[in-house]
Amino acid sequence: MPLRRIPHLRQPRCAECTPRQNLLLFVGGPHKCIGGTPFPNEGHLSVRLGYMADKHPTARPANPRFSSGPCAKIPHFTVDMLSDAALGRSHRARIGKEKLAAAIEGTREILGIPADYRIGIVPASDTGAVEMAMWSLLGERKATMVAWESFGAGWVTDVVKQLKIDAEVMTADYGEIVDLATVDFDTDVVFTWNGTTSGVRVPDGDAIPADRAGLTICDATSAAFAQDLPWGKLDVTTFSWQKVMGGEAAHGMLILSPRAVERLENYTPAWPLPKIFRLTKGGKLIDGIFRGETINTPSMLAVEDYLVALDWARKIGGLPKLMARADANARVLWDFCDRHDWIANLANDPATRSNTSVCLKFTDDRIKDGASFAKAVARKLEDYNVALDVGAYRDAPAGLRIWCGATIESSDVEALTLWLKWAFETVLEEQTATA
Repeated sequence: MPLRRIPHLRQPRCAECTPRQNLLLFVGGPHKCIGGTPFPNEGHLSVRLGYMADKHPTARPANPRFSSGPCAKIPHFTVDMLSDAALGRSHRARIGKEKLAAAIEGTREILGIPADYRIGIVPASDTGAVEMAMWSLLGERKATMVAWESFGAGWVTDVVKQLKIDAEVMTADYGEIVDLATVDFDTDVVFTWNGTTSGVRVPDGDAIPADRAGLTICDATSAAFAQDLPWGKLDVTTFSWQKVMGGEAAHGMLILSPRAVERLENYTPAWPLPKIFRLTKGGKLIDGIFRGETINTPSMLAVEDYLVALDWARKIGGLPKLMARADANARVLWDFCDRHDWIANLANDPATRSNTSVCLKFTDDRIKDGASFAKAVARKLEDYNVALDVGAYRDAPAGLRIWCGATIESSDVEALTLWLKWAFETVLEEQTATA
């Protein structure tokens, strides 16, 4: 019996392989050389399985990139857009400084950051920005570490086990959020605004008092440019270019309020600081960092890419339009979950559902091994090149994580939902057949 390759798979599979590999083939009838554990129907592949595999949706996302970082580039991106990059030039030359300063001021313009806040480009992406803030600012008073997902838990580890300062740790399970109304903001509070690995976000800044004595250090990497951040409630805010703006990795943004600058100039940590963490010299803020005179050498190609993304954001209508695009994308998935009883948002409270890193869980009682099932669905979507990198984060509950930031098109999310339903049904049938 000749074997026919399913469209869009990377390569044909051998009929002498495992049952799972055989299921990836469309076989019109019995095949004598099926290896592995026999199926309940004596090794004959289910006609229904072949039919389902061959009858996948016809519409597909124009862009299958739904990774939560690095995220999809801006719509209609081409490398020709980077032709003005200052390649082969020093970042300390005038052209380099001008482009770095433009990146800083463009960030201020689009995000509506107050004029008296400092904005710096720092090494090591969002992680570098958060670490720089914690190592430079914490220790002056007690800290409160707030975490409800993997990256927030990482900041807890650094403060408790590395800096070893007096800190209260407040955590919540995946899908939940710590009640910020119970947090003592007279301590220094470190938290993540939008949990990239849990899909749970802070709904607003109402619980943060304006007259707090401590500093708020906020990792906003998957919130910036998609959610309305209350700058008056945030003393340190960090993000990276690779998230909502679809930029490139390795560069972080560090935003400091006047209160944070005052702490930097009046407090010296008890521990040594490496060069890439130093924000002051002689008890004064190093102003150059916040004018584009970066601590170490940035990629001018990545800088140009960020400038192009900022220009795109400006042309489509700025922050309100960016937030609206993310909201519309996420709404497609939220509505999809509402229409089906086998899938749900990982965030339990609708008010805390992320509009960027939308995390989903499978809830069908027929699923016996949730982790393997979710991985199989993600693999199926990738095999057909309709959704890349949508598996849940390695430390998160089994499920899917689908990026819905502003660079994603709603039409692509709509098309993806058709494939998501097909993949769920197909994998469920496959697992039933091999049970």
